[in-house]
Amino acid sequence: MLTFISKALTVILAFIQSLSGTFSFIQTPQRLWVDDSVTYQTFENFGTSSAWWAQTVDDEATAREIARALFDDETGLGLDVFRYNVGGGEADNPSTRIGDVRRRTESFYVFNSETGEYEYDFTRDANARRMLDFALEYGAQEVILFANSPHYSMTVSGQASGNLESGVDNLPKENYQTFVDYMLTIADWFVEQGYPVVAISPVNEPMWGWGGGWVGQEGCHYSPESMVEVLELFALTMQERGTPYRLAAYECGQMDANYYYYTEAFFNSRILNEYCEYLDGHSYWMDHNINGKAESRAWLDEKYPGKKIAMTEWCELPLVIDSNTVDSGINMARVIIEDLTLFNAVSWQSWTAVNGDGLMDFNADSTLRYYNRYYAFKHFTSFIKPGSVRVQLEDTYAEKSDIMSVAFKNGDETVIVVVNPNDGERKIHFGGVYSELERYTTDESKNCELTYSGKFKRQAVLSAKSINTFVLTENEG
Repeated sequence: MLTFISKALTVILAFIQSLSGTFSFIQTPQRLWVDDSVTYQTFENFGTSSAWWAQTVDDEATAREIARALFDDETGLGLDVFRYNVGGGEADNPSTRIGDVRRRTESFYVFNSETGEYEYDFTRDANARRMLDFALEYGAQEVILFANSPHYSMTVSGQASGNLESGVDNLPKENYQTFVDYMLTIADWFVEQGYPVVAISPVNEPMWGWGGGWVGQEGCHYSPESMVEVLELFALTMQERGTPYRLAAYECGQMDANYYYYTEAFFNSRILNEYCEYLDGHSYWMDHNINGKAESRAWLDEKYPGKKIAMTEWCELPLVIDSNTVDSGINMARVIIEDLTLFNAVSWQSWTAVNGDGLMDFNADSTLRYYNRYYAFKHFTSFIKPGSVRVQLEDTYAEKSDIMSVAFKNGDETVIVVVNPNDGERKIHFGGVYSELERYTTDESKNCELTYSGKFKRQAVLSAKSINTFVLTENEG
């Protein structure tokens, strides 16, 4: 009997100890401290794209409000980059197969029935050009011109939505130079008007099938070999002309091992390797794939050292989280932190700014409604500015906690973004010596609101399902 009681007590004590350990883990603050002797990438910019919405905004007041919300540094997101869509002309194509009129673009390249020739008309795409003007007025610093497809008149199928057979090139070799001249003519016009064009991006997600039985948007498939041949022609022509903008390429649709062979073809080209400092790619289909992103960065560093990653598109695919909930914002914030810390991305640009999977959308009365992703993005864009350097952020629970964080330093300020995706609150404890602290919070009841400003406090409680930005100022002297 005594032996039985002894064994029972042993089991009970072990169970209590296990609960104690769990309780201790939950209650003990997670300690974060910055080691600014370990630095990573210098951050360049945040941005967003004009597709497929800018051309649909007819009302000038609404257009101005959108531009303010996206690009104004005081009252909006303070984005730096406006990605302008150079459309393939499906709005003008009498045989278009794209059913969604919002994804048919109006082109600057139009057919003159009197001369029987194509010519340029830069009065077209007026809504999108107005949005670009407002973006610059409110603070955008850089413009990237991107094309999802060559103009429909240049393609095999006569469609900017892809070949009639999926996975088949849609730009014939005899039109490679025509496409180059077309893009550079458009880019040069924008430069001549004074627009700060820093890059052109003529190829988009070349690995996808584009066309065939699925015709949802403009797009063009390229084999690795044809992609390289087209981009080499761009690079050589741009070098010859001395263009003031870079070649952004190759807009990889999924930056993991499945498509290394496209990246290898790209950087194994001596011309492209020498001309292109960046791998411009998209963070689709890799949400929360920590190992995949880390492995891709390590692979790139080993094979092609010194190359930067510019993350130029992301939205939730497929869109399954309610855009109005904090869960959607937390999901986006986690992806941004993953890309900044695992890809070492020097730029992060969202896909569509205005629509159901974007940052905001229209109400029935044409007023704007802001999705939670808008406020999640603001936690980064309003505080991590161009020239900020990512620094090492030590974490006592790095291997045990699903709290995510990233730190950037700019002068005497350190910005730390911390995401708590849990249903319960968590405590954190800051190391280091600072004088002042500002804190901004998004959770079930707050939208990137200032929740503390004053003397530095070491301990903070993260509310359940929350995004938190801490701006810490170092002591003087």
